[in-house]
Amino acid sequence: QVQLVESGGGWVQVGGSLRLSCVASGRTFSRYAIGWFRQAPGKERESVAAIPWSGRSTYNGATVKGRFTISRDNAKNTVYLQMNTLQPEDTADYYCAAREGIPRLVDYEYDYWGQGTQVTVSS
Repeated sequence: QVQLVESGGGWVQVGGSLRLSCVASGRTFSRYAIGWFRQAPGKERESVAAIPWSGRSTYNGATVKGRFTISRDNAKNTVYLQMNTLQPEDTADYYCAAREGIPRLVDYEYDYWGQGTQVTVSS
């Protein structure tokens, strides 16, 4: 079992930045690929970014490419999502998820999920 806790969400103005954190506990964190997903009210869950256990490569969803950056610190059991140039359409609940093996940009490939953190971007 892996337990995930997200933090760092909040309210921000258009063009602002936030950094989300996903802290893991339980099994060896470094074995797991981590993905960030988001879900806005009335919309389907969307992949945002993913990173393998090594952190040597990253993957971004098309809508956030160039604005969001995923990174990880295995010594701290933490994955980060740096979000820049935020737009109202980025408003959503953000979730991190873990899976063994390589990262995927589809939610059904992930086995463990956090409770989410809310991000609101206001103009």
